Amino acid sequence: MALLEIKNIYKNFGGIKAINDFSLVANKGEIHGIIGPNGAGKTTIFNTITGIYNADKGEIFLDGKNITKLPQYQITRLGIARTFQNIRLFSGLTVEENILCAFDFMCQYNLVGGLLPTKLRFKEEKRARELCRNYLEIFGMLEYLHEKPENLSYGNQRKIEIARALMCKPKILLLDEPAAGLTPTEVSELTELLKKISKKFGFAILLIEHRLDLVMSICEKIHVLNFGETIAVGTAEEVQNNPKVIEAYLGVEE
Repeated sequence: MALLEIKNIYKNFGGIKAINDFSLVANKGEIHGIIGPNGAGKTTIFNTITGIYNADKGEIFLDGKNITKLPQYQITRLGIARTFQNIRLFSGLTVEENILCAFDFMCQYNLVGGLLPTKLRFKEEKRARELCRNYLEIFGMLEYLHEKPENLSYGNQRKIEIARALMCKPKILLLDEPAAGLTPTEVSELTELLKKISKKFGFAILLIEHRLDLVMSICEKIHVLNFGETIAVGTAEEVQNNPKVIEAYLGVEE
């Protein structure tokens, strides 16, 4: 059974076909890339997987469970976490506080425990902090635990977003242009980080990215979109040599 299976989903906005018959199968530990020109429908696919939009047709399965019509919070609890194209960290909070925000729904205590200083509440808070520090150590950012993210580099802010997503204990991690705005050195560091966490935690990664050097170096399978349609699916070598992909990115001479 596939970890994530997307079966022939469609999404229209008025007369615009944002997603036209998209399918994908991802297994544990795999990294899939979704690429295409601006407006190709890439982020719409993420929004449909995570329940921001409901697919007009088609189905989405996570670990065999149909999640097509579930609300966003249930989809997150079942194991899908994401980052966004634009960094969405809370200014004024520390790095630790930003990351801990994502742990709330995993806490085992109830409303009373949230209001009163119970042993279970302290136990859960300790567990959350230990998990947060563990991720920051893996990311090489433990020294920034009490720093404000707005004081850090753009590359480190991206790492904080990914660490926050990991607090949800995902089975599937969706990354929407994680290399946007990064320097070549930061892109190289991000590439190694994604390989590391995918291998260490075993979740599948779906990656939307315009930095093709990143996509080509880490993705087992790449899905190429253009105007909502899938024009190619394959390995890095296969899609790079596909005439439809070359036309979509470079155009053709007339």
